[in-house]
Amino acid sequence: MRIHDPHRTAAVELFLDGRRYCAHPGESVAAALFAAGVKTLRVSPRLNQPRGMYCLMGSCQECLVMVNGSRVLACQTSVVNGMRIETVPETGIDV
Repeated sequence: MRIHDPHRTAAVELFLDGRRYCAHPGESVAAALFAAGVKTLRVSPRLNQPRGMYCLMGSCQECLVMVNGSRVLACQTSVVNGMRIETVPETGIDV
């Protein structure tokens, strides 16, 4: 998921629910968190089962997170230094 390149720019930091992670500029939030060992980004509202990265192209909505108060797809959002990401509080039922 992460390409190790000695010429790559310096890592930036981001925070998921207050916990610090490192990422590289150009990576998606989903790729950065997955490479850091984060596999679950939310839980399903009805069954309370873990949800994470699935399609990685923005179709499935499984990687939905909050960034600066807005719901975004982690697979479609690039990391920014100091980014604060929160898990989405779920409402409704599983489809």
